[in-house]
Amino acid sequence: MSRPAVPAVPPWLAHAFRAQREPVPWNAVCRGALAAGPSLLAGMLLGRTALGVLAAIGAMLAGINDRPGGRRASVRRLGVPASAGAAGLLVGSYAGQGLTAVPLTLVLTALGLAAGGISAVGPVASAAGTQLLVAAAVGAGTPAADPGWQRALAFLAGAGWLLVLRLVLPTPGSLAGDFRFDGERAAVAGVYDAIAALVEAAGGPHATARRAALTAALDHAQDTLAGPRLRGHAASAAERRLHARFAAALPLAEAATALCWAGEPVPARAARGPRRLAAAVRADTGPGPLPAPHLPAARLRAPEAPSVLPALRALDDALLGAAEAFDRGDGTHRGLPVRRRGPRRALRAALGAGGREYGLRVALCFGASAAIAQALHHARWYGPHPHWYWLPATAVFLVKPDLGPLASRVLCRAAGTVLGALVFAGLAALLPHPAGLIALVAVCGALIPVATRHFAALTAVVTVLVLALVMAGGEPQASAGRIGETLLACALVLVVGHLPMPRERGGGVRDRLAVAGGAAHAYLLHVLGPPGHEPAAGSGDHAEHRASGGGPGDRAERWALRREAYRTLAEARTAISHAAAELPALARHTEGTDAVAEALERLVDTTTACAVHLDDTGRLTPRHLRRLREALAELERLERRGVRVPLPVAA
Repeated sequence: MSRPAVPAVPPWLAHAFRAQREPVPWNAVCRGALAAGPSLLAGMLLGRTALGVLAAIGAMLAGINDRPGGRRASVRRLGVPASAGAAGLLVGSYAGQGLTAVPLTLVLTALGLAAGGISAVGPVASAAGTQLLVAAAVGAGTPAADPGWQRALAFLAGAGWLLVLRLVLPTPGSLAGDFRFDGERAAVAGVYDAIAALVEAAGGPHATARRAALTAALDHAQDTLAGPRLRGHAASAAERRLHARFAAALPLAEAATALCWAGEPVPARAARGPRRLAAAVRADTGPGPLPAPHLPAARLRAPEAPSVLPALRALDDALLGAAEAFDRGDGTHRGLPVRRRGPRRALRAALGAGGREYGLRVALCFGASAAIAQALHHARWYGPHPHWYWLPATAVFLVKPDLGPLASRVLCRAAGTVLGALVFAGLAALLPHPAGLIALVAVCGALIPVATRHFAALTAVVTVLVLALVMAGGEPQASAGRIGETLLACALVLVVGHLPMPRERGGGVRDRLAVAGGAAHAYLLHVLGPPGHEPAAGSGDHAEHRASGGGPGDRAERWALRREAYRTLAEARTAISHAAAELPALARHTEGTDAVAEALERLVDTTTACAVHLDDTGRLTPRHLRRLREALAELERLERRGVRVPLPVAA
């Protein structure tokens, strides 16, 4: 007797229960405990409780952005959003004091339009847009006895205090080397571990997932090493050494990707070398003896040689090159072989279809929520509370697509707010004032780095923290009102999220796919040359040039192009997965885009395998050419089926 079929959980509901699985970031927990609570305490001791509350809010928002990575990278990741938040608080404070309801709503709507477009540029820009709008709502929606510039400075001081803690406090395990670069060492070591995992998975069912994990590790290390600096290059020997070790991982990653493409298992000892290099990076030491090469030194160039042999030889060569870079230990590397994203690309992203669509939705949600909040405020719906910022601030978090699908965000926000409000209502009746509230703020600040794994948990912690700050500022307990405003914001964002927009929906996904297509095209042209000029199977065309890799500069450019292709594909994949988990009315607008991303990934993987094979033999096998044609033909077929994605890739 067969079991009855269990109905599948809809994607929009399944996403709401999905949480990240990561180790507890104890260093971030300690920083969170030392940031918001002490900021509030300092304001109270100085007799400026209102400014202390704003400083704690700045520290709280900075804590949400306090993620693993290098200290230098944290300057941009924490500092840019904090600066945007201070600017938003300044504008909101003066606009709230000097404008009536209608002009104020128009100003906030314009801010929403600008912040929404900027948020399409990238994660840091998105965080900056969020803090800009949240702080503007707080500034406009709370009475201000202090001047706007003092409020902005207090907000900036709270965020700056957390940034100072991030820069000066050592982290567990950082005493193995220069503690200033512990995050960079962990990121680079993670790349070598991901390379080893991909080599181990070659020819198995998990190879594709391990290749995606390698891309994520390379992206993280690249961002960690590319933090802002006063000079145009790494200044210290320790930092130059880390840059050189990251650069040495790029040919290893290329060879491992080619092994994955070949689809054949490799000897288990092939992964030992990258594992030892990872341990050497973490300990900031030399790698010691590495496994011997897998193949004889003589190059096998027979056309019938299996496609896995050139990739194994490339892995051996890359391992020897990495060992040489590790043994030098003088940090002579001059820079990262990565392509910089200039302001033009950021402007195109902000003004493109995705930026315009996102900007319009943010502007509608933020402006409408501000108007409704002011109407409720003047109608005394809030009772004795003189502020109305909660509704527009909640709408800002709900309308952000990079936090997950719309339905998932709404469910998590509603559940988290209800839970947080109920927990605070119970604690507020038990804790002494104000010492208990300060302690509660400190505990919540410590929980934020852990709660970021799930949006509902983060919402619950932030709700408790903000309600504690409001009460510490002299306001009565407001849990019931916060639940009502949150549910109202959820309904508003659901309505605006399903409104028809000018042009085609799903512009953000299509913009990212177009960028990924352009990056794949550039990478393909660099490896094979213009269409019609690539080496034929079994021929010796360009053998001398390809066997030498075209020189160090040519290879560095190739690795940079490969990094850009895989990075943009990963960003497109993330956007596609979020769009696929929307409600059916929204998910249908991006149907077919996952197939385009898969075809692009096959094209980039095949291009990488071609590059490795050309370096080794100077010619392509029929299998390489067939897989290239299949990937390009699949892209053409998808376009003929009506998947309207502007891909500049032509067969």
